Order: sequence, then structure tokens, then C-alpha cells
Amino acid sequence: MTKVSAELISALREKTGAGIMDCKRALEECGCDVEKAVDLLRQRGLAKAAKRAGKVTGEGVIGAYIHAGGKIGVLVEVNCETDFVARTPEFQAFVKDIAMHIAASNPKYIRREEVPEEEILHEKRIYMAQARESGKPEAVLERIAEGRLEKYFQEVCLMDQPFIKNQDINIKTLLDSLIARLGENIRIRRFARFQIGEKD
Repeated sequence: MTKVSAELISALREKTGAGIMDCKRALEECGCDVEKAVDLLRQRGLAKAAKRAGKVTGEGVIGAYIHAGGKIGVLVEVNCETDFVARTPEFQAFVKDIAMHIAASNPKYIRREEVPEEEILHEKRIYMAQARESGKPEAVLERIAEGRLEKYFQEVCLMDQPFIKNQDINIKTLLDSLIARLGENIRIRRFARFQIGEKD
């Protein structure tokens, strides 16, 4: 069996947020290739998260974060299946991180499914017009617009945004790895972000 160094385990944990033993096993299976181990852990996390997706999330906590001397404030509700998990330090830390992330990244929606169809079509029309103006051939306009839409989702949708503490993963990956570790369905249900001087 491949000998796995503590440095590699630490590097993999930093990238994925997975537990020490999960990281060690993934590195052993992938011959100490960190990138392959990242993919393996994400696949496993997604599989575990998918299994839990139908479970009712009737417990949880509301987290708060105040930033910039009281100029920005966030309330976020994160749900889980049991009060036991809601009280764990790991769950509480996740809620705090999400509130802090929302304060910094200012998403408009939680998931891309929440973005109104008319908003998506409006953005797509703009991107196609921009590409046409820059002289791109008609045949590739659709593909260019789709690529820019992906970037748009990463800007406005919480789940698609790169996590502020680790830009290598997005919020969905962070959530899926928490679900895999805690063994419960966890859902970011809603949030409110307030900023002094913001227009209603």
C-alpha cells in the first residue's frame, strides 16, 4: 500500500474539507495523486449527498454575521435532520462560514433553479449581442453565451460561488462534503443580507 504523508493529507483536506481518514484512504487508492483524490472524494460526497437528498430537514439553526463595523449584516437559515447534528461544532461552523460568505459575495439566489427564466434569457441576449459586436461568427454565439451564463451563475447563485475561504471549491461542494461527514441531509434554506445605504 502507498505510504501517504501528513503533508499530502493536509493538502487534500484543505482542498476538499473531507475528514483525515477519508483523505488518507482516497490518497492511498489514487497513488498519492492529489487531483485524482479530490475527484474521488467529490464523487463519494456527491453519492452520499444524493442518498440523503430526500430526507426531511426539520431541524437546524439561524446564523448571523455582522461585518465592516456594522455596515453589512446577514441572517441565514440552514436546516438538517436532527437537533443533535444542529448542535455539533462542525454544523455551527458551517452556518457561520455561509453567513460570512454571503456577506462577502452577495449572492442573489441560493440555487440556479431559482433564477427567473426571463432573467436568464435577458442575460443570454446581452452575451450574444456582445459576442456578435466583437465579430464572432453566428455559429459560435450560442456556445459563447452559454459559457458566459455559467460565469453569471457563479456570480449570483450561492451554490455556484467559489467559497471565500477556499477558492478551489464552490459552496455546493462544501455542503456535499459536510453531508458526507455528518451523515444527514443539510439544506441552506434562505438568507437575508442587509447593507447600510442599500436601495430598497
